[in-house]
Amino acid sequence: MIAVELPVQGGGLQRYTLRGPRSFAVPTRPFNRIAYAAAHVVADPRADINPWLDCAIDWERTIAFREYLWSLGLGVAEAMDTAQRGTGLDWPRSLELIRRSLAAAQHTPGTRIACGVGTDQLAPSPDLTIDAVTAAYEEQCEAVERLGGRLILMASRALAAAARSPEDYARVYDRILTGVREPVIIHWLGNMFDPALAGYWGHADLGAAMEVCLDVVAAHAAKIDGIKISLLDAEREIAMRRRLPKGVRMYTGDDFNFADLIAGDSEGYSDALLGIFAAIAPAAAAALGALAAGDKRQFSAILAPTVPLARHIFKAPTRFYKTGIVFLAYLNGLQDHFVMIGGQESARSALHLAELFRLADAAGLLADPERAAARMKCLMACHGIAA
Repeated sequence: MIAVELPVQGGGLQRYTLRGPRSFAVPTRPFNRIAYAAAHVVADPRADINPWLDCAIDWERTIAFREYLWSLGLGVAEAMDTAQRGTGLDWPRSLELIRRSLAAAQHTPGTRIACGVGTDQLAPSPDLTIDAVTAAYEEQCEAVERLGGRLILMASRALAAAARSPEDYARVYDRILTGVREPVIIHWLGNMFDPALAGYWGHADLGAAMEVCLDVVAAHAAKIDGIKISLLDAEREIAMRRRLPKGVRMYTGDDFNFADLIAGDSEGYSDALLGIFAAIAPAAAAALGALAAGDKRQFSAILAPTVPLARHIFKAPTRFYKTGIVFLAYLNGLQDHFVMIGGQESARSALHLAELFRLADAAGLLADPERAAARMKCLMACHGIAA
């Protein structure tokens, strides 16, 4: 039996014995839900940079992680907030990431990939004009479309800073949606994920904000594949889902309530565009395979143990969830280190990571317990916590 000493509240240590991994079936049939995993980037720890100021990416391991997701039947949502977009990953490197991922996708038949575009080449400022924000969106859309990529219109910090009314949001989205070549996914990211997006759509009240968003969707339904909302509010998502125009999908971004939202109800279901799917990929794929086979009970049984893990990874301050995603990739040998761009490996405490370890094991998601335990011990020693 493999055990490791882990910290607990109050400063003590507790011996934790691992349960061992679960066996997850690799799906053999197409899913009946569209499922994108928002993938992280792997930093290059050998680069001679200033980690809080500069960005160095291990391109080989970053693309390998995407190939791992594709091998399980999951799509990749590229260059999103999970990839530390705007928190270490700038627009030039985002475009390079998109270029490399699109090229890699061509070598794997049947892959699904959609790419985040926004306005992060602009520094948010009240002095920005709406025309400048629109031009920034257009620049990124055109760059990704030239590469043959499908678009995810990310929420814009610059627009949140520049807009003076809901009409400003409508004006920007009208211009962008009129000009895109193919239907896009609109991404509404709540301020729990990014405080700079507070008041998006021109309202602090989420109900009023949703009305503005729905008006934009209704006016441009032919240019919208779907909308992803990341508000961690299942009831609000369901209410919005029921009001979407025919043919416009709801992509859940709710990393707390994703299982029930994907399963759906008698009036519909949500597809998925989730950061947590990058962390729980084998379980997510197996569950979606069961759902496609008509076995909702097995779908729920597979995902139920992952929900406490997801809620822990995405607990407040939610914007630091990327640390947990990368840590789990490290524990599972999908990268050789726990270093992140922007120094974000320090964004969560040793206690937080210890609980993540326990919950990942409880969910059967530590593929090699011996390796995971060894890496956990090394991390704890670096924190001055050792048996």
